[in-house]
Amino acid sequence: VLIVDGAVEHDLKLSFSDLARFPRQSLRATDEVGKESLFEGVLVAELLKAAGVKFGKDLRGKSLADYLLVETADGYRVVFALPEFDPSFKQSLVLLADSRDGGPLAESDGQLRLIIPSEKRYARWVRHLVALHVEHS
Repeated sequence: VLIVDGAVEHDLKLSFSDLARFPRQSLRATDEVGKESLFEGVLVAELLKAAGVKFGKDLRGKSLADYLLVETADGYRVVFALPEFDPSFKQSLVLLADSRDGGPLAESDGQLRLIIPSEKRYARWVRHLVALHVEHS
């Protein structure tokens, strides 16, 4: 279902049962059409930590320029700086959602979707997410 690879200590190939073992998080957010929903899933930071990405006091120096390339099933890609996921840098959450209002995501969202309530535009709320690639700058 999801690949986490690149500049990580170990690549991950996660199934839905693998994702279910991570701590679950829920948050309310309003989507691009103005509908507020309760999204549930796993924080992206938890997935990155599981792959060995360092956060907190270990995210410093050259690592501050490392980035996450998010890829969807149709090849759409967006970029995030790694500090955007680190709670020691930001209070906002980035959720890899697999559930909306207690049920599965809509078919148009795919099986996994990023939810970023702090963003004013929705260009990085990617749908049909399939991979998280950590890259050195």
